[in-house]
Amino acid sequence: MGLIAAAIKEKLTKEFNPVHLEVIDESYKHAGHAGAAAHAQKHGSGESHFHVVIRAKTFDGLTILARHRAVMNVLAEEMDGKVHALSLDAKAP
Repeated sequence: MGLIAAAIKEKLTKEFNPVHLEVIDESYKHAGHAGAAAHAQKHGSGESHFHVVIRAKTFDGLTILARHRAVMNVLAEEMDGKVHALSLDAKAP
């Protein structure tokens, strides 16, 4: 697991205490795309695209939009340039 994926996992674990969490680095799918090399050089990592699956009791009763906003708020630093794309599957268990 790379540094950015580890930071995502650590922050989500600390904030939501999930019963299930997967942080999947899908950057390899975009390695040949324009900007991938520049992103890697700028951020010191080729990590740029992630899929997160999270199940947490905190999400119980929240709309999908509220769950996504909660996750994005926690990951604001990563989403400010380090992460180019994040797909999210956030639900209550």
